[in-house]
Amino acid sequence: MLALAAPVVMAELGWVTMGIVDTIMVGDLGASAIGAVGLSSMLFFAVAVFAMGLLLGLDPLVGQAFGARQLGECHRWLVDAVWLGAVVTLPMAAIVLGMNATLHLWGLPPDVLALSQPYLAILTWSLPPLLLYVAFRRYLQAMNVVRPVMFALVAANVVNALGNWVLIYGHLGSPAMGVRGSAYATLAARIFMAGWLLMVIVGHEAHATPRLRDTPLGLDPARLRRLFALGLPAAGQAVFEVGVFSAATALAARVSENALAAHQIALNLAALTFMIPLGVSSAAAVRVGQAVGRRDPRGAASAGWTAIGIGVGFMGSAAIVFLMIPRGLIRLFTGDPAVLELGVSLLFVAAVFQLFDGLQGVTTGALRGLANTRTAMLWNLVGHWIVGLPLGYLLCFRWGLGVVGLWWGLSIGLMICGVALLFVWSKEGTRLA
Repeated sequence: MLALAAPVVMAELGWVTMGIVDTIMVGDLGASAIGAVGLSSMLFFAVAVFAMGLLLGLDPLVGQAFGARQLGECHRWLVDAVWLGAVVTLPMAAIVLGMNATLHLWGLPPDVLALSQPYLAILTWSLPPLLLYVAFRRYLQAMNVVRPVMFALVAANVVNALGNWVLIYGHLGSPAMGVRGSAYATLAARIFMAGWLLMVIVGHEAHATPRLRDTPLGLDPARLRRLFALGLPAAGQAVFEVGVFSAATALAARVSENALAAHQIALNLAALTFMIPLGVSSAAAVRVGQAVGRRDPRGAASAGWTAIGIGVGFMGSAAIVFLMIPRGLIRLFTGDPAVLELGVSLLFVAAVFQLFDGLQGVTTGALRGLANTRTAMLWNLVGHWIVGLPLGYLLCFRWGLGVVGLWWGLSIGLMICGVALLFVWSKEGTRLA
C-alpha cells in the first residue's frame, strides 16, 4: 500500500501546494488579493471537480481490468475517458463563465469583486488541459505507474511558482499583472501537466502488447454511458464536498475582507493536510479494485483497512500540529494582526475535524475500489448540505459567531460523513473477509 500511496500522496501535495503558493505570492497585494484568488479558485474548482469526478470511474474500471491482466481493456477505458472529458468541457466552461458574470450579485466587497472576475475568466481556459491530466493520471495510477504523476506535480509547481514571480510583479521584462498573472501561471502549469503525462503514456505503451496505438479511437456510446454512470455519483460526492467549502468561502466574504483572508489561509492549511488521506484514498481505490479483479476478496478488505489506518494516523498527527503552532502557521501567509487572530481560531476548529476528514476521505476511496460510488455521495449530501452548511450559516450570521461559527458547522458535517462511511466500510470489509 505504501509503495503506491507515497508517490500519489506527493502528487496530491504538489496539487494543493500550487494553491498555497498562489496565496502566498499575492499576499503582498493585500487581503483583497488573497480573498479574490482563494474565492475564484474555489468557485472554479467547485465546477471543475464535477467533470474531474466523472473520471474517477477509471479507478475501478482500469484497476479491475489490470488486476485481471486485460491490458487492451485498460487502453479502451483511457480512450473513453478522453472522450468523456471532451464532451463535458464546454458545458462546464459555460457554467464557470456564467457564474463569473453574476459575481456582482453575491454581495462581495468591491475590491474583491474587481480582482476575482478577471482571475476566474483566465482560469476557465485551464479546464481542457486539467481534464486531460486527470484522465491520464487515473489511468496511470490504476496500472501502478505513479512516479511520473508525482514528477508532473513537482515540476508543475516550479512552472507555477516561476510564472507567479514573473507575471504578478513584472520580473524579467514582463508587465506586472497582479492577480491576473497568478491565473496565467496556473494555466501554464496545467498545460504542462497534461503534456507531460501524455508523453509518459506514449513512452510507457510503446512496447506493450496489445499496443495503445492499435486501440479504436472512436466514441463508443455504450462504454461512455458505463463510465459516466459509475463516475456520476463520485462526481456528485466531489461536488458536495468541494462545493460546500466554496459556498463557505462566499459566505466568509460577506462577513469581512479579514474573515475571507483568514478563512482562505486556514482552508489552504487544512487542504494541505487532507492531501495525505486523499492520496491514500486513491491508492486504496486502486489496490481494492485490483484485488477484486484478481478475485481476492480478503486482499481487498485488507487493502481498505490498511489505507484507513494510515490516513487516520496521519490526520491525528496533523491535528496536534494545528493545536501546537497555529500562530506560526498563519504567519507564513500574513502578518496582519486581525487576520492572524481569526486564522488561529479557525485552525483550532480544523484540528477538531482532522480525524473525521481523513476518515471520510480514505473510506470513500476504498468503497470506490468496490465500484461503490453512491454511498459517499449520499452521506456528503446529508453531512455537508443538510446539516453542516445550514448550521454554520446560523452560527455565523444568526448567533453571532462569525466565520468561526461557519467552520464549526462544516466540522460537524465532516464528523457525520466520517462516522457514517466508516460504518458502511466495516460492513463491506466484514463481508469481503
